[in-house]
Amino acid sequence: MTLSSKGTALITGASSGIGAVYADRLARQGYDLILVARSQTKLDALANRLSDQTGRNVEVVAADLKASADLLRVEQILRRDASITLLVNNAGVGAVLPLLDSPVDDMQALINLNITALTRLAYAGVPGFVARGKGTVINIASIVSIVPETLNGVYGASKAFVLALSQSMHHELAEKGVRVQAVLPGATATDFWNEAGHPVENLPQEIVMNVEDMVDAALVGLASGETVTIPGLHDGAHWDQYEAQRQVLSGVLHNSSPAPRYR
Repeated sequence: MTLSSKGTALITGASSGIGAVYADRLARQGYDLILVARSQTKLDALANRLSDQTGRNVEVVAADLKASADLLRVEQILRRDASITLLVNNAGVGAVLPLLDSPVDDMQALINLNITALTRLAYAGVPGFVARGKGTVINIASIVSIVPETLNGVYGASKAFVLALSQSMHHELAEKGVRVQAVLPGATATDFWNEAGHPVENLPQEIVMNVEDMVDAALVGLASGETVTIPGLHDGAHWDQYEAQRQVLSGVLHNSSPAPRYR
């Protein structure tokens, strides 16, 4: 029996954590999958499990998106595979140390993955979505995109870039049939914290969200048409007020003369 499909979802950072849960949920929603991550072993294990459980076609691409050649391989897949209808830009790295305690080469590597790779993959996938009149891009940002004083400043700035890019993409692409969603998780129980040198067990557990709950909430936000989804924000009116004020501010930023306070 051939299962009907919603197309193919390409997910980066798919071998564990947020990416692996997106893979599980999207396969169960009817998507075939292309899973991208560094670990061939983890990808193969996940692909075999999801294929057995859901009957979906699951391909794996072992790639380090900080490496130019690997990034180019994934870009080419996005450009050439017309079955891809959804891109989940999830791959990223975090940092928790203060700026001056963080080696600049590590910060450059963070920028290469969180900003450069994400941007190039969006550029690779979106033209095909526009040409076909449909497609979705999910960019995983963070709540630090709006509170950059939290954690490491370069990490916060990288996620602020993701949020701004997503909002701009939505503005440009919504009328062309392309959906764009930025997801802003708070502290989530993934390997992010261990890799950043700050085990999640050291955080107040009342602020740490289960990864399955986070992804499920984000997918509800996508289905309800949100451009920005903040799974841990209980009162959505706070974001609505924030965004409304931002729109008001956008209309009063341009004037031909300096403000009186600068004279």
